Amino acid sequence: MKINLLKITGLSAAIILLNGPAFSMNSEWEGASGFLKGNKLWQQVQTQKVITGTVVDDKNSPAPGVSIKNQTSGKTTVSDGNGKFSIEANVGDILSFAFIGYGTQNVTVGAQNSLSIKLAVSADTKLDDVVVVGYGTQKRGEITSAVATVKSEDFNQGGSRSPLDLIQGKVAGLSITRTGGNNPNSSAAVQLRGIVSITGSATPLIVIDGIPGGNLDLLQQDDIESFDVLKDGSAAAIYGTRANAGVILITTKKGKGGDPTYDYNTYFSRDYVAKKPDFLTAEEFIARSPSNNLGANTDMYDLLLNKENITQYHNFAATGGTPKSNYRASLFYNDLQGISKENGRKNYGARLNLNQKGLKDRLSMQTNLAANFNNANLLGGSDGDFEQSVQRNPTAPVYNPDRSFTQTTAFNNYNPLARITQELSKRDQQTFSGDTKFTLEVIDGLKISAFGALIRDTYNDRSYRDRASYSSNQTYQGTGYASKANRQDKTYTFESTIDYNKVFNNDHSISAVVGYSYQYFTREDFNLNNSGFITDAFQDWNIGAGNAITNVTLPRPGIGSFKEDNTLISLLGRVNYAYQGKYLLSVSARREGSSRFGANNKWGTFPAASIGWVITKESFMEQFKWVNNLKVRAGYGVTGNQGIPNYQSLITLSTGGPYLQDGKWVQTYGPSRNPNPDLRWEKKKEFNIGLEFGFLNNRLGGSIDYYTRKTTDLLLSYNAQVPAFVNSTIYTNVGSISNKGLEIAINAIPIQTKDFQWSTDVLFSTNENNLSSLSNDVFKATFLEYGGLPSPGNLGNTIRAVEGQPLGNFYGRRFAGIDALGKWQFYKKDGSITNSAGINNEDLTVIGNGIPKYYASMSNTFKYKNLDLTIFFRGKFGYDILNVQDMFFGNIAWLPNNVLRSAIDKNAALKDSPQFSDYYLESGNFVKLDNITLGYNFKLKTSYIRNLRLYASGRNIATFTNYSGLDPELQDTGLTVGIDNRGFYPRTKTYTLGLQVGF
Repeated sequence: MKINLLKITGLSAAIILLNGPAFSMNSEWEGASGFLKGNKLWQQVQTQKVITGTVVDDKNSPAPGVSIKNQTSGKTTVSDGNGKFSIEANVGDILSFAFIGYGTQNVTVGAQNSLSIKLAVSADTKLDDVVVVGYGTQKRGEITSAVATVKSEDFNQGGSRSPLDLIQGKVAGLSITRTGGNNPNSSAAVQLRGIVSITGSATPLIVIDGIPGGNLDLLQQDDIESFDVLKDGSAAAIYGTRANAGVILITTKKGKGGDPTYDYNTYFSRDYVAKKPDFLTAEEFIARSPSNNLGANTDMYDLLLNKENITQYHNFAATGGTPKSNYRASLFYNDLQGISKENGRKNYGARLNLNQKGLKDRLSMQTNLAANFNNANLLGGSDGDFEQSVQRNPTAPVYNPDRSFTQTTAFNNYNPLARITQELSKRDQQTFSGDTKFTLEVIDGLKISAFGALIRDTYNDRSYRDRASYSSNQTYQGTGYASKANRQDKTYTFESTIDYNKVFNNDHSISAVVGYSYQYFTREDFNLNNSGFITDAFQDWNIGAGNAITNVTLPRPGIGSFKEDNTLISLLGRVNYAYQGKYLLSVSARREGSSRFGANNKWGTFPAASIGWVITKESFMEQFKWVNNLKVRAGYGVTGNQGIPNYQSLITLSTGGPYLQDGKWVQTYGPSRNPNPDLRWEKKKEFNIGLEFGFLNNRLGGSIDYYTRKTTDLLLSYNAQVPAFVNSTIYTNVGSISNKGLEIAINAIPIQTKDFQWSTDVLFSTNENNLSSLSNDVFKATFLEYGGLPSPGNLGNTIRAVEGQPLGNFYGRRFAGIDALGKWQFYKKDGSITNSAGINNEDLTVIGNGIPKYYASMSNTFKYKNLDLTIFFRGKFGYDILNVQDMFFGNIAWLPNNVLRSAIDKNAALKDSPQFSDYYLESGNFVKLDNITLGYNFKLKTSYIRNLRLYASGRNIATFTNYSGLDPELQDTGLTVGIDNRGFYPRTKTYTLGLQVGF
């Protein structure tokens, strides 16, 4: 038999059944393996088959989205949501399995038809991890700047009130403090590498999926993939005018190709008071002040607590599509309940990511849409309410005999339970974000991108105080008071970049980006208020019914509106170069113009450069097999700060008081400020040197960074001479601040066996600052003061910033004792002792500092088979706390209000009015057992559920400190630091039960 075969191309598999003793081929067969002639055809066809299998990660969980490539034929596929795959292959073909975070595995196809692949973490995996660095990505091993990355698997577990809670204590040098405790309507205070400004923005720039100034309200914890923190100037300079305080890049989770997968995450949590103020009971109060016995026994603090608070969180996400067209969509609902009554926030919304490729994979589109609807009850949780609960007479009844609330005006006292019953304060907020990015690969290695985004944030506030409320009785003559306020913020962003990546001769690699950025910001405000409501039936929904407009004895109704805007325009560029992967160089610059600055200084240039040397890639290191990574790097960068109010460089008008002319009221106008056409950005110059290391197959690794930074041209408001100036103050650039610090990050795996692993991460950082100057030839300032104490006593400010000294210094009297009459004694400058009346300003001095000098944290994770336990500690050291609560409430002179127990034990000898001195300064050093999480990953023999995890978590479990107040973790960002104010929100322990399931 003779078969005449035509030329066949593009076939990867065929089965030919031949009858007869022989056959011959008179043409060529071109298959996936090249030219096949004669009997070789039969052998090749016979070995072609479909390989199926499953891929799991190092925890034996199904691994979706793993890239699988037949290195011989070039065919590719990805694993589905259950880790399953199928691909055509011949015997002898090599299949490669690649997944971010794991080493690539190669498998040679043999006689088997099915494969089971377990991904393994290789020694070089972390170095190959992709890190977001702003306008691009880099491999971890090629970064030459100080950049810290925290991925989702390393986030703090349990419920979070803010996305930044997820990385609290996870980045050396980054301070995140919730000064409002676990109040669901409070935000986190954030500062990186110390204080860099006096009045300018001190908070790192937040960039979400490439949008500078992204809104944190749009993020839920299960939608976040990673945080990348650009800590030094060489990394942050690419963001120019807003990068003085550092940059935090947040990347959300994106769609992946493969079969549809679904993830549902939920938790329920409850707060419990961690420490209650130790004030006198009714019986103890009567013993001290029998004449003020009002007959009741009231624990107002306890009455303000929401003891049934239950916070719940739900997030449902769906992912699917093909490698060329995929999506991820999520829906969430979050009901946050505070420990205080009338204090909570409900959030619900959605996030959508779409990815599309076309034009033979050269054109890609990525779209992100996010929406958050927020209903907040702002009434409860007032610091003042809990202040009143401490000092209120514990024998005072809550209600009068007719069941109306009792009120008192002593020491500005009020009934806080009445306030949260008789008033309302609510916010309805809607936040939307949308962005789209198109990327065209013109030729191999050259891409052009266009990116557009819009953020729209709108809120409506409403409040009402009924006719019986304390404030209505005091101010509005027993009539109701209503107010409304609306705000709308919009941010428009357009950016276009050109990226080029090329490797030459396997030794030289270059990646470069140039771009243009435009951002426009606008804000609109509207508010009105009225009083004189003779009924509470309408609350704030009939605001025109108030008769204050005709009743001249009531405060005048108010109405106002406002709009402002500003614009940023930038040109940017960066070049990264590597030679043989061991000699690294990065150079960047941003040229930026801002409408906020004067006509003479609209534009500024922010350059940066950094170098790196990967020592382990040198030939002389081959003998040190235990050294896996050793890299030194150094960088220098200049960044700016434009975080000041708009229009400070321009002449603007504002309204003055109206006057009566010819029987008519006439509104007056005048200049609102002194314009400064020379106003310019603050400028920070920073040098950073770092060492990265990995030993013993990377079971011991980490980094060490030392930095120095100096901010010049500080933006401050100074006194101006009138005339020649019209107003008494002017915004100008004077002064400088310097910072230096050390950061150490160590990660280790002390024990690793087949079934058990113990991993630990330790962070340490220290920072020193100095206010180098406050004056120049024209504008002078001897010092700046902050932290004013409340009345009574007119005790003044507590913190003074002086040239040549550290910021955060407490400045006041030195305690010398208490005399026989119970009166204060203080040291004078010459060392003599006098009473409080004998102290003058020259006797005051530095008595402490409220900024922690050292920060540390330690995370330990233990894994045994499917069980895992995480224990997380963090602490702050080397600072003082001014215990203002003890200063006022720990003083028997505070009677007839209630007092703390310290007034009758620690301060028993004191019979004088409150005074500010170092007597009330205490060490703030503390260590917190901040998080314990116990989880279990179930192994399920079902094709419907791919993973199931149950966990229990506790946060703020225990605090180890000698501080006598409620909580030593106070405001340590900005200039007003280390002050434990009289008003407070209860600090809580939070216990959470959560479930994570994928199917």
